[in-house]
Amino acid sequence: MKNEDLNRRNFLSKTTLGAAGIISAASLISSCTNSKSTKEEAKLPELLDQAPDGKVIKAGLIGCGGRGTGAAVNFLDAGPNLQITAVGDVFQDKVDSFRAKLKEEKSIEIADENCFVGFDSYQKVIDSGVDMVILCTPPHFRPAHVEAAINARKHVFMEKPVAVDPVGARSVLASSKKAESLGLCMVSGTIRRVQKDYMETHRRVANGEIGEIVGANIIRNGGALWYRNRKPEWTDMEYMLRNWVNFTWLSGDHITEQFIHEIDAMSWHMGKVPKSAIGWGGRQRRVTGDQYDFFSIEYVYENGVRAHCAARQINGCTNRKVQQINGTKGFADASGKIFDLHGNVIWKYPHPEEGDSESEWKVTNPFVQEHINLVTAIRTGNTISDAEAQVNSTLMTIMGRISAYTGRDVTWEEMLNSDLYLGPKVYVMGMVPGIPEQIRLAGVANKAI
Repeated sequence: MKNEDLNRRNFLSKTTLGAAGIISAASLISSCTNSKSTKEEAKLPELLDQAPDGKVIKAGLIGCGGRGTGAAVNFLDAGPNLQITAVGDVFQDKVDSFRAKLKEEKSIEIADENCFVGFDSYQKVIDSGVDMVILCTPPHFRPAHVEAAINARKHVFMEKPVAVDPVGARSVLASSKKAESLGLCMVSGTIRRVQKDYMETHRRVANGEIGEIVGANIIRNGGALWYRNRKPEWTDMEYMLRNWVNFTWLSGDHITEQFIHEIDAMSWHMGKVPKSAIGWGGRQRRVTGDQYDFFSIEYVYENGVRAHCAARQINGCTNRKVQQINGTKGFADASGKIFDLHGNVIWKYPHPEEGDSESEWKVTNPFVQEHINLVTAIRTGNTISDAEAQVNSTLMTIMGRISAYTGRDVTWEEMLNSDLYLGPKVYVMGMVPGIPEQIRLAGVANKAI
């Protein structure tokens, strides 16, 4: 990748998009209309405990790490007649580990001829006769894999986030428009929108139980993630891929790779995208890669509403999650509580007693629920897609990350037009030029990521 200064011009330069990627702000925002824009009372959609029976759906898994293994099992748990028939990963040991896990947990064996290794393994899985793909590689690769799957007319489950840069996000949106025209389903891995306690809280907020939304306070503080020290025999590429959660070009930094869950929940309540962001961040403890330990972002909306979002990954500190939506009459904890302005709980989600599987308030594992929804849509022909909303949430995290890295305000319009692309254009198990393992300093013209 060409080295460029990490400044506003290089990060946010505006380009004329090709015909396949032309996106207006209006089209990007259109899927985020809040329920409050209509006078009808918001209601919960039906959530099935299991997808209906039907002909066999064959899925191919692309990306056999921990989340890929989990997503494949979640898919198999979503209903009857579901099969994993092909797998692909860059590394042989990842494929072997997944096959052993699937055999142990589900007594399922995948034929050798349907197990693929290498950077082109995703295409071989797509071409193996599957009906849908489960995309769980490091998110840098998501846009290209989504595009290939839709071009091959496959339904898609895509783990969050859907991209690590604006170019990739716009690519996923373009693919989603093509999928819609082909009647293909797309479901992403931001689970809160299919989790019943979050859904019921959102419904109540949309119906005005906290009044007009005037702000939000979103926090995700936790310990450090895993990392891999470099081994002498590893090339640059192998080291980065095996240590992917610590490199921005592969993961998007933890604001995009992990904090997207909370930012997406906030965006769902807001029902709109922010006009700008100003961010702070830094690094004290991370020992590999080029990412930050913490972020603090203020998002500003057209109507003057401001939302504060902060995340930290440092061991030995206070850990907590806060998902507070503030209104003129009270505030909500997005996970299942509503308070008045004095902090008194006026509603709490009625979680049933453990073991009560018949309660109407039972919350199905959202990692399975998203696959139940996807399989149900495929079998009933009622096409679903949350791709556009997830592109918006992904871009929000990228906007915050860029602001923190540069120390400058970043606008939504700049995100829609930025030509920022992270990572190499050619993938080989060798050197990865132009991506030094160094930390960015806000206000300094660092080299490109």
